[in-house]
Amino acid sequence: MSDPTSSAVLRGAVDLSSLRNRPATPAAGAPGSSPTAPGAPTGDAAPGAPALPLVFDATDQSFGEVLELSRTVPVVVDLWAEWCGPCKQLSPVLEKVVAELAGRVVLAKVDVDANPQLAQGFRAQSIPMVVALVAGQPVPLFTGAVPEQQVRDVLAQLLQLAAQHGVTGVVPVGPAEAEPDAESEPPLPPLHAEAFAAIEAGDYDRAVSAYERALAENPRDADAAAGLGQVKLLARVQNVDLQAARAAAAAAPADIAAQFVVADLDVAGGHVDDAFGRLLDLFAAADESDRAEVRTRLLELFDLVGDSDARVIAARRRFTSLLF
Repeated sequence: MSDPTSSAVLRGAVDLSSLRNRPATPAAGAPGSSPTAPGAPTGDAAPGAPALPLVFDATDQSFGEVLELSRTVPVVVDLWAEWCGPCKQLSPVLEKVVAELAGRVVLAKVDVDANPQLAQGFRAQSIPMVVALVAGQPVPLFTGAVPEQQVRDVLAQLLQLAAQHGVTGVVPVGPAEAEPDAESEPPLPPLHAEAFAAIEAGDYDRAVSAYERALAENPRDADAAAGLGQVKLLARVQNVDLQAARAAAAAAPADIAAQFVVADLDVAGGHVDDAFGRLLDLFAAADESDRAEVRTRLLELFDLVGDSDARVIAARRRFTSLLF
C-alpha cells in the first residue's frame, strides 16, 4: 500500500468516474437501495440498528452506491474470478480479517468476468487485486495472494488513512458476523498448502512443483490442475510492463512470443475474450510449423478458464472451424 500518511494516494490511481452516477441495482447481499437507508453507518453504530452485511457482491450497476458508502466507512474491494485459484485462497483471508475489524471496514467482492467495466476502471492487470475506497476515492492495496498478517497490516494502515480523511463510520455487526467461524473453511491438503505458501512467498517454481506432485498423486485433482494453470500464468506475467508488452505486440503482429505475453495479461486481468481472440487470430495467420505452439497455449488457457465457460465454448467452436 502507498504511504498511508499521504493524501496523494487518493488521487489518480484509477478512473471510476463513469461508474459514479449509475442507477443502482444492488446485487444480492449488497447494501440497501440507498447508502443512507436505515442501517447505513453514520458514525458509531447505534445499539439495535439493523446490520448491513460486512461482505457483499458489487456490480457495474450498483457501484455508485458502494462509492457513496465509502464516504462513511472504508470499503475494501476484492477483484476476483471463479477460475482464479489464488483468488479462492485469498478471499477467505480477507473475509476473516474484515470480520475481526467488527464493522470498521466492509468488503465488496467484484467478479471481473461479470463486471468488465469495474475491471477496466480499476485497471486490473492481474487478479486477485485488492483496492480500497475512502471518501469515494480509490486506494491501491495489493495484488496477488498475500499472507494473513500482511492483510491485517495493510487494513490497519487503511484505517489510519481513512481516519485522516474523516471516514470513521462503523457498520453494525450482526450476530452471525461478530464471531467468524474458524472451522468454516476445511484445511488445505498438504501439497495445496505448500503451493499456497509458495505463492505467498512469490516462489512460483515451488508452487508449480507442489501442484504437479499433487496431480501425480491424483490426476483427477481439479483444484490442483486449476492452481497449476493459474500459478504458471502468474509466473509469466510477473513484472511484465503492460504498456510495453502491448506496444511490442502491436509492432509485431506475427511475433508469437509478443502475442502470448499480451494474451496472458488479458486473461490475468479478466479480459478473456480479448485473449482468445488474439490467439485465434494468431493461429489463423500462423504457418503450419508455428500452429502447434499457438494451439498448446490456447488449450492451456481454455483449461485455466474452464470448459464450461461460455467464452471457452465459443472460442473452441472457432478453433475447430480453423482446423478444418
